[in-house]
Amino acid sequence: MQVSVEATGNLERKMTIQVPSERIDTEVDNRLKSLAKRVKLDGFRPGKVPLKVVRQRYGTGVYQEVLSEVLQESYREAVQQEGLEPAGNPSIEPTNLEGTDAIEFTASFQVFPEVQVADFSGVEIERPVAEVGDEDIDRVIDSLREQNKEWAEVKRKAKKGDRVTLDFVGSLNGEEFEGGKADDFQIELGAGRLIEDFEKQLKGVKTGEEPTIDVTFPDDYPAENLKGQTAQFALTIKQVEGPKLPEVDEEFAKKFGIEDGSVEKLRADVRSNMERELRQALKGRVKQQVLEAVVDKHDFDLPEALVKSEVNRLREEAEKRFGGAQQTQPLPDSLFEEEAKRRVRLGLALRAIIEQKGFEVDAERVERDLEEMAATYEDPEEVKQYYRSNPQAKSNLESLVLEDQVVDWVLEQGKVTEKETSFQDVMNPNKESTE
Repeated sequence: MQVSVEATGNLERKMTIQVPSERIDTEVDNRLKSLAKRVKLDGFRPGKVPLKVVRQRYGTGVYQEVLSEVLQESYREAVQQEGLEPAGNPSIEPTNLEGTDAIEFTASFQVFPEVQVADFSGVEIERPVAEVGDEDIDRVIDSLREQNKEWAEVKRKAKKGDRVTLDFVGSLNGEEFEGGKADDFQIELGAGRLIEDFEKQLKGVKTGEEPTIDVTFPDDYPAENLKGQTAQFALTIKQVEGPKLPEVDEEFAKKFGIEDGSVEKLRADVRSNMERELRQALKGRVKQQVLEAVVDKHDFDLPEALVKSEVNRLREEAEKRFGGAQQTQPLPDSLFEEEAKRRVRLGLALRAIIEQKGFEVDAERVERDLEEMAATYEDPEEVKQYYRSNPQAKSNLESLVLEDQVVDWVLEQGKVTEKETSFQDVMNPNKESTE
């Protein structure tokens, strides 16, 4: 087999391959002889069909089958022979299938780029530093109390935080409209479940009242017939209830798995969980900065096949999240190309760092990460057993650990400054601290 390779671009390669015709002819003959022993044709006993007849009847089909296989096999052999690493499937074009001594075809494809690991000495990373304080634990305990609150009827006017049970009938221009009627509807004032103009007018109502209110729907309301319209709602206030938060006592602690009801043990468990979440969040903040630096520091051509594959994967994920089965048209590539290119660039850069710097998976670190992850589940041993016995799951975990090892290496090369912050700011970066 003769092979020549031509670089037609930075990543583009055109490989011309000549395969001895004898290789195809021999395989065709072998298959036709085997077929002759099995084929059944009228006028011939089984296994006694002359090879000439079999060739006339099946020769063209067998030849095309063998040719396709030989082209694929010889392409793979040629790639290995030339030490090439294709990024994606080739475009194979026969150029001469009539040669007596050899057939010739071309295979066009892209190869993986040669990536030189960047210098990270100038990279600046800000490492947030935070601790779990007693006030943070108090917030979580208060949230647990809120989740377990009970309701008690009140005789006063409804206010924010109360629960109102009501019937309502909505009408537009004197006629009831679809979706504008409900019985025994419960709404917690301030929760934002109803449109703002409706909910705000429930503040101040009392049990037994039957007010009629005007409600203006927002311009972006989903129902076309109600956008920007003012409707009338006839209300019947059946009940106004105020929240009753449970005391933080032995009974409360037992609800959260503290068998002896110790409030201090409950707080210790809450702290442990919060500290684990905080560690992961702080690690994530730093890792995100490092990975962005890895992307920014590496500039190289991207194989189109890898980008296309990533676009397809991102589109599938998006369609699953937003009801892809109901989509009449697939989401356009342009929505995902930028993120796809970023991910492909990151993956190739990480791959280059791992290979050129000789990184190997730290088995002890894999075990530590597995222990910490499993601790968040109800049955940690079952989770650990799953990862240890499932090759794919174990490989995914090892890949994450290897990625973390690269992150640590980049941090060693760059300049890291620490910044004091709060638990609230780390865990809720888009909300203002309530401290």
